[in-house]
Amino acid sequence: MVFLGDQNVRNRRPEQGWIFGLLIAPYGVLLQGIVQGGVFGYLLSRQGAGSARQAELIAILSLPTSLYFLWSPITDFFVSRRTWLIGSALLAASLLWLSFEQPRLSSTAAVTLLFLGACCAQLIVSSAGGMMGALHSERTRRIASNLYQAGGMGFGALSAWVLIYLDPRVSRNSLALIAAALVGVPALVALAAPAQQPISDSTFAATMRRVASEFKATFFRWDALPYIACCTFPMASGAAIGLLPGVADQYGVNGDHVAWINGLLGGILIAAGAAAMPLIRIRMRAPLLYMMVALVNCACLSVLSLGPMRPATYYIGAPLYLFTIGSSYGMFTTVVLEFLGNSGKSGSTRYSIINSLGNVPVLYMLQVDGWGAEHWGGRGLAGAEALVGGIGALALLAWLVIRGFDRTPLASESALVVQ
Repeated sequence: MVFLGDQNVRNRRPEQGWIFGLLIAPYGVLLQGIVQGGVFGYLLSRQGAGSARQAELIAILSLPTSLYFLWSPITDFFVSRRTWLIGSALLAASLLWLSFEQPRLSSTAAVTLLFLGACCAQLIVSSAGGMMGALHSERTRRIASNLYQAGGMGFGALSAWVLIYLDPRVSRNSLALIAAALVGVPALVALAAPAQQPISDSTFAATMRRVASEFKATFFRWDALPYIACCTFPMASGAAIGLLPGVADQYGVNGDHVAWINGLLGGILIAAGAAAMPLIRIRMRAPLLYMMVALVNCACLSVLSLGPMRPATYYIGAPLYLFTIGSSYGMFTTVVLEFLGNSGKSGSTRYSIINSLGNVPVLYMLQVDGWGAEHWGGRGLAGAEALVGGIGALALLAWLVIRGFDRTPLASESALVVQ
């Protein structure tokens, strides 16, 4: 089992996979830190908004993470993906600043501005995905995909901590400027990213034919099925991340410890798990390694299901789960890039579609975890995700090995070469 395409890049300029850990930072700050990481909910509570209203608004602001494939195709056209990334981040930062300047964050104006900012932030994901798809070395792609996940989670956790810490210590205007800077400034790192050769055709019809051929080469082939299964099967969904704090008291863990384990420390653990994956130099196809990492994640989560209902069980099980779910997230992006192949003309669009498939198991595993928690409490929550995810990972791993997926080449050797 070897990485294909590496022989083609021996004489190329060295690629910088690490830079994607910084390029995704604006998205991590806005979506994973401010919207979903607790900052927005905290600020709403400070203004007297109840939990139901907070949940409603956060759900609305999270919609772009599932729907962004509808407007992501724009990042494949007109200007370079690097330019799209910088422009989208700066616009998102400006909209965030305007939203925070509103008298009440729960107002229609503030929520609309922040929603538009979230839509712009998703273009960062599309642009970065298309840029990663243009990398030639498979080794560099794996480094980029794992640090991409580490950067998003890490910057999200740190920004959430910084903004919540500063809120009672600075004015609202200052907090708005700091939040905007945390989103906008990291995007400027894209200026240091190597320029990628644009792909253009002489006519619109020729461009559409190229795009159609790229979609056909990616999706309309039998070898696409294992990748689609990897994206939609239940393993390593991370659904328990947001549910574990709700059952922590059953293990005798108090609120302060939950805030640390599932807050700042949790975000750092997820980022560290993703960042650690490039250290594994196993030469193996991404879906196979992803299944193995997912099984380790299920085993770690089972600690919370099989261990005694004591604080020590939570202190051991939750961090292990968070670290390994970070590793799983990193490998998921590696699978996405291997499925994508070369970016070509439509890389950002295809990346967004594939990446969006990863939201499918999160939605149904939330229901599975909730059912387990309702019937058997914390043990049921952890056990349901570990059991269903483990069965899914084992079944898919067995299928891949039986069909000889480890001996099957990528779609074509040109998958990692600019066309």
